[in-house]
Amino acid sequence: MSYLVVGALLLALFYWGGRRGRILKHQEWRVASGLAAIGVFAAAAFVGVRGGWGKALVLVLLALMLAAASRWPRPGAAPSKGAEPMSLNDARALLGVGPEATAEEIQAAYTRLMRRVHPDRGGAVGLAVQLNLARERLLKG
Repeated sequence: MSYLVVGALLLALFYWGGRRGRILKHQEWRVASGLAAIGVFAAAAFVGVRGGWGKALVLVLLALMLAAASRWPRPGAAPSKGAEPMSLNDARALLGVGPEATAEEIQAAYTRLMRRVHPDRGGAVGLAVQLNLARERLLKG
């Protein structure tokens, strides 16, 4: 039972430990967290084979938490708040439309490109953000 309490305390430490949110913020911590997760999974397997199922369960939960922590925060290329807005020419070039393009043509070009570069299909987050900005700039500008 004490292992469950220790596991819960470690989980709370990693998720809410710092004043600024998550402790594991930087790239080097993400790699270290992933390696630690592999080690803890191995320890859980060892303890489980030896018959310590309660301890193995706590170790598996800790390893899952470390593995999940190595995925956050996901790197992205979201524009900063003080970034310059995209120019009309840049937006047209990115979407591949001309100056006389209608809203339907802009939306069709956006949809065609987004199918290729959407992050859920293995594309880059930064490019998807730029496509969104270009579409908004052309439709609202």
